[in-house]
Amino acid sequence: MSSPHILVVDDEPDIRTLVQEILEDEDYAVTCAENGAAARHALRDRRPDLMLLDIWMPDHDGISLLKEWAQDDGLPCPVVMMSGHGTVETAVEATRLGAYDFLEKPLSMAKLLLTVERALEADKLRKEYAGLKRRTTVTHEPVGHSTAMQRLREQVRRIAQHDTWVLITGEAGSGRETFARYLHAQSTRKNRPFVALGVSAIARNNAARELFGTEENGHIHYGSLEQAAGGTLLLEEVADMDRQVQGQLLGALDTGSFLRVGGSEPVQIDVRIVAATQHELEKEVRGGRFREDLFYHLNVVPLHILPLREHTEDVPELLSYYVDYFATHEKLPYRRFSVGAQNFMRNYNWPGNVRELKNLVQRVLILGAGDEITQDEVETALGSTQPVPPEPAGDKVPFEQPLRQAREQFEKRYLEYQLAKHDGNVSKLAKEAGMERTHLYRKLRSLGITTRERR
Repeated sequence: MSSPHILVVDDEPDIRTLVQEILEDEDYAVTCAENGAAARHALRDRRPDLMLLDIWMPDHDGISLLKEWAQDDGLPCPVVMMSGHGTVETAVEATRLGAYDFLEKPLSMAKLLLTVERALEADKLRKEYAGLKRRTTVTHEPVGHSTAMQRLREQVRRIAQHDTWVLITGEAGSGRETFARYLHAQSTRKNRPFVALGVSAIARNNAARELFGTEENGHIHYGSLEQAAGGTLLLEEVADMDRQVQGQLLGALDTGSFLRVGGSEPVQIDVRIVAATQHELEKEVRGGRFREDLFYHLNVVPLHILPLREHTEDVPELLSYYVDYFATHEKLPYRRFSVGAQNFMRNYNWPGNVRELKNLVQRVLILGAGDEITQDEVETALGSTQPVPPEPAGDKVPFEQPLRQAREQFEKRYLEYQLAKHDGNVSKLAKEAGMERTHLYRKLRSLGITTRERR
């Protein structure tokens, strides 16, 4: 994993050398440029995480460079200005153009290091805030204490310790991005950028530009690969990527470098690729829509996210989490789900997975009234109900008989009801009943219940 990359632009060799040595002692990666032309070239070679820019230089002054870069896509990174002859007007102009701070020469090394640290942290917080604005919520750890969720989190923690590419599969709304972010947060790259690129949302003729960036008439637009330098790039719905761009991405993964659109100099990359899709990529490969060689590059470690219907015991915890979130962040009224509503939702199929549940919580908090959310309100909000098997017909278990016999009659009716409810699926029955499958099979046989699962 790469350290934060700092570009030092100053025409005085002694200052460049001194600043470079001090920053490298603090484990930063440093590139130096002696004038404006060299600074432009350095920006073409690699996008820095921070720039220290001298104001007075022989070819171009720092303010002019600042104006030039600000007019493109905005400043490529936080910029700290340096000068031994600065004025208040100069400092104000630099700040207006987007400079993070202004340091006077001779430089105080302690102040320099503190400013660098704060500038990098401020930029990280700015990017995180921008990500939060684009999304309703970002969870740092997937919610749920079911066996399935605990196993998934443990699997992600193990994968995170190895800097390999990962292919995350799962239905829409199941939480693929949440797990990708959790993977990043558990890895050694956690202090570097996490960038999500939605492939399906990009027009086909713009995919290469968004991924690799552009270099035209001396102006540089950094693509997602460079924005995620040192960190993690999530390619959402990678199955929708244009085949030509697939080939370019494969070349970048093979060589560790790529060309920006319109560029002529290769750009080195250090990024972890996490690809996500709801499609079966093997099927896309067989259909000729996805390159087989790229599939094997991305599928080093597969991670499948279960649909919510396969871990519905997490529904109450998810409901609580989203109620708290919307009450805290969107100032919606705090309401609690009744036991009946929770039981109904544990038996609901959740075709839209966790995203559907989140939307449901937001809907009932906005439209409903009162402290309690009832089952009727939930059914209305969902727009349709799923039938629950009726309770077994027949008389109630009579009390006038020995306890053992009454218990066996109750267990038989209970298990027959659950078996019908789950359409003969013994795995789901075992989960609902809280029993080990081996013990459950013995119990079913002892009670004379047919265990053949329905297909």
